[in-house]
Amino acid sequence: MSDRPSLGHGVGLRRDHFERVLQAPTRVGWFEVISENFMVRGGRPLDVLTRVRRDYPVVLHGVSLSIGTTDPLDDAYLARLKDLAARVEPAWVSDHLCWTGVGGRNAHDLLPLPYTEESLDHVASRVARVQEALGRRIALENVSSYLTYTASDMTEWDFLREVAERSDCGILLDVNNIFVSSVNHRFDPVEYVEAIPVERVWQFHLAGHSDHGTHLLDTHDHPVRDEVWDLYRHAVRRFGAIPALVEWDGNIPEWDRLEAESLRAKEIEADVLRA
Repeated sequence: MSDRPSLGHGVGLRRDHFERVLQAPTRVGWFEVISENFMVRGGRPLDVLTRVRRDYPVVLHGVSLSIGTTDPLDDAYLARLKDLAARVEPAWVSDHLCWTGVGGRNAHDLLPLPYTEESLDHVASRVARVQEALGRRIALENVSSYLTYTASDMTEWDFLREVAERSDCGILLDVNNIFVSSVNHRFDPVEYVEAIPVERVWQFHLAGHSDHGTHLLDTHDHPVRDEVWDLYRHAVRRFGAIPALVEWDGNIPEWDRLEAESLRAKEIEADVLRA
């Protein structure tokens, strides 16, 4: 994506910080918002987003596309997302490489897919139809996971790469999710990063997770862990200056603490690129 905007470092825009962001300039470069929270006809959240968009680039990040389900694509959902994108004019639109329900029932979770050729064909064809419906390419994010399927016959990183190549979409590479899954499934996170094609990565996600002893849980309620910062350094060395965003969705701190986490990512990127 040679025309990808160079957004720098941003944070997720959450209700707790609406007033602070509107009242005075910040030191972050852009905001990411959860698309579904703004796919409405009116109300304060949409008004806040409109005002924030006047001063900052915005990325729309969805959680309900369910690109991997066997249910039909939701045309009404795609129409609302297209309308929101026309209003916001985001830098890009993203969602997750997962499924969130089947048979009309929503699991309210981002569930991993079996990594098979059949699944790959299914997802790639749906991504192409979504991109045609939206009139734009999208980026898909790797999710953290806590289970695998015996049917899988390829690695997650091979599956992600092939989906992007076959459907000509971008990749939102979640560095924390790679680390969480690498511990839970005992693979080398560096091998994952090294397998992703540089030209496909549009954005990084950074976040904190919880350590439950037997496994890590992607909770977005802690500062970014040192191991994830280390993996981020490796990702910057491989991919260069990619727009990076800090997610913090639980135990949300005061604005200054969140902003400091984004500034730390910016400093790390600068240090790596200077070396």
